[in-house]
Amino acid sequence: MEKIDETDMNILREFQKNARQSFREVAENLGVSEGTVYNRVNKLKEQGVIKGFIVDVDYAKLGYDLTAIIGIIVTGGKLSEIEGRLAKEEEITAVYDVTGRYDAIAVAKFSSSDALNDLVKRIQRLPNVERTYTMVALNTVKEAHGVKL
Repeated sequence: MEKIDETDMNILREFQKNARQSFREVAENLGVSEGTVYNRVNKLKEQGVIKGFIVDVDYAKLGYDLTAIIGIIVTGGKLSEIEGRLAKEEEITAVYDVTGRYDAIAVAKFSSSDALNDLVKRIQRLPNVERTYTMVALNTVKEAHGVKL
């Protein structure tokens, strides 16, 4: 992978602020050519640094105001398989390998407690899932899609 330099980082910072701005706007803000921005963005895409440009949705305003964090204990060395199954669930927004009491943590959004209950029961029925532990977020203080570069 080609080294990420300061120009690349500045381009990434600009798109973090506003992913909808044009290459021309980014170029003007940084004092570089539009071609430089275009070429650098393509390079960053090819390297997998830029995975996509997303819309930052307020899920609560769409009725998905229930966030759950689900700890999962997996047996039989099947963690990767279980995580693959979890990643396919539409309600789940993130799946992590973790240290500590659980083998994996899943974060999910729901429009109702019934939907949460249904997902937890589906997870519990998966082979090699020994136990789940569900925590419901009472208040979202911060929910970001990345770190400040």
